[in-house]
Amino acid sequence: MATSAKVLAPGELRRVQARASRGRFAFRNRVMVMLSFKAGLRACEIAGLTWAMVLAADGRIGSSLMIDGLIAKNGRARRVPIHPQLKRALNQLQKVSGRPNDGPVVLSQRGGHMTARGVVNWFSELYARVGLAGCSSHSGRRTFITLTARMVGRAGGSLRDVQELAGHRSITTTERYIEGDRDAQRKLVAML
Repeated sequence: MATSAKVLAPGELRRVQARASRGRFAFRNRVMVMLSFKAGLRACEIAGLTWAMVLAADGRIGSSLMIDGLIAKNGRARRVPIHPQLKRALNQLQKVSGRPNDGPVVLSQRGGHMTARGVVNWFSELYARVGLAGCSSHSGRRTFITLTARMVGRAGGSLRDVQELAGHRSITTTERYIEGDRDAQRKLVAML
């Protein structure tokens, strides 16, 4: 079940980012982590994302990702604003890739589309190398949804906004992704 994936603490995410930033495919790997944690994408969406879904008309990285219904679960297309860290990572990847304007954003080691199963396996290996138990390719998505739900009030939004970012049909699905916070609960009760 998706909700069993561990939500990462900030320090754990930094360790994951540091590990992903090493090696021959560092630029691609950094983008994969950012797509999961800063855009909340599923493995199938990371695998299917193309430059056409990322770029603005002028060929530069746009202000949002357009998740096409062809790659989204249940065909639920959506637009996700691009986080500044993700934008930097995408700019770097685009630059080292020869500024493509079409084709997959995340390439396999052989140069073609990475499969959803390949993305799932890649995340499993990454978490094992970092020494994090209970994590899966869904950990980034669950972390993204939990953190956006915790901050949505500060942005003047509602849980409906989180639901739309996640691409969920039902708000109850979104709620299952959100991990509770005992400290926040104590603070809320104290405010009464």
